[in-house]
Amino acid sequence: MTQANKDVVLAFISAMDRGDAEAGAQCLDPEAVTIAKGFGKLSGERRYDTIVGTLGAFRELMPEGMNPTIHSVTAEADRVAVEFEGNAKLVNGTPYCNQYCMVFTLRDGRIVHVNEYYCTILADEAIGPLLEARAKALPWS
Repeated sequence: MTQANKDVVLAFISAMDRGDAEAGAQCLDPEAVTIAKGFGKLSGERRYDTIVGTLGAFRELMPEGMNPTIHSVTAEADRVAVEFEGNAKLVNGTPYCNQYCMVFTLRDGRIVHVNEYYCTILADEAIGPLLEARAKALPWS
C-alpha cells in the first residue's frame, strides 16, 4: 500500500510540474482539500475544483514547468511526506525557486488531504502579481 500511495503522490507532483490538471485530478478524491500553511496571501484552504484549477494555471504561470527536485519521500500507512525544491522560471522571466514539504493523506488510492509547507512570502511576491494580472484579464472581472 505504501508504494502505491507513493506512486499516486509522485504522479500528482509530476502533474503539478507539467501543469496537467487532468492528470492531477485523477490522483485526487472529489473531497480533496489542500491547506497551504502560513500567513501569506496564497496561504489557506483549497478544495477539489480550486486544486484542479491551480494545476492548470501552473502551465500558464510556469510554462517550462516547476522542475521539482525530490529530496525525500516517506510513506507510512495512508500518509506520504515529500520534500522537494522547485526550480521554475515564471512566465514573466523571473526565477521562482521554492522549497516544499507536502504531507499527503490518501484514501482508496486517491489524495484526500494535503498540508503544504513552503515559503509563502516568496510565493506572494513572485506569483501573487501574476495571479492578480491573470484575474483582471478574465472577461468577467
